[in-house]
Amino acid sequence: MHEMIRLVVADDHPVMREGLVALLEDEPNLKVVGQASTGREAVNLVRQHRPDVALLDIAMDDMTGLEATRQIAPELPKVRVMILTMHEEEAFFFEALRVGASGYILKGIRSEELFGAIRAVKEGGIYLPPKLAGRLVQDYLNRQPQPALADSLSPRECEILTLIAQGLTNRDIAQRLTLSLNTVKTHRLRIYQKLDLHDRAGLVNYAFSRGLLHLS
Repeated sequence: MHEMIRLVVADDHPVMREGLVALLEDEPNLKVVGQASTGREAVNLVRQHRPDVALLDIAMDDMTGLEATRQIAPELPKVRVMILTMHEEEAFFFEALRVGASGYILKGIRSEELFGAIRAVKEGGIYLPPKLAGRLVQDYLNRQPQPALADSLSPRECEILTLIAQGLTNRDIAQRLTLSLNTVKTHRLRIYQKLDLHDRAGLVNYAFSRGLLHLS
């Protein structure tokens, strides 16, 4: 059984916010402890309730979700922030990652995928939409200036690389690919060694930080 995950939800559209809260409250082990209609209100609620996860709309009038994240992340590092957005552009995702967000959720996401994303982020993962994750990984492999480095990844490692970037845990990946947990751990270690990376956040922003991806 999953442990209870406490959430704060912020969206300046009442219908969207109330619908999301109702959806979350119907899922066992998810509890909404605060609702906000502005970015500043969201920051105050997060300070008050110290939730496990804060779901923040990217576009709120007084303070955007990104601006709120910029305040929350350094002050309350144990609170995992997920950005809610309609934007699929890479620039928005990388900005969210840069200011401290751990998840990037496209509105219209399926409920089961949303619940899984919340749990993955609560466990320390980074979540981004599969479509965006696949595009970033493919872009990374295509633009790698040292072909031998990208070519050193086996097809299985490329597959696991994509799943790690999506925020799946080792156990989730093992179940998805019908592999043992130890096999997944071994592949994961080799991927990080071959790409000279050390964590999941580094995996998804590696190409950006090395100037291999462009935000224009």
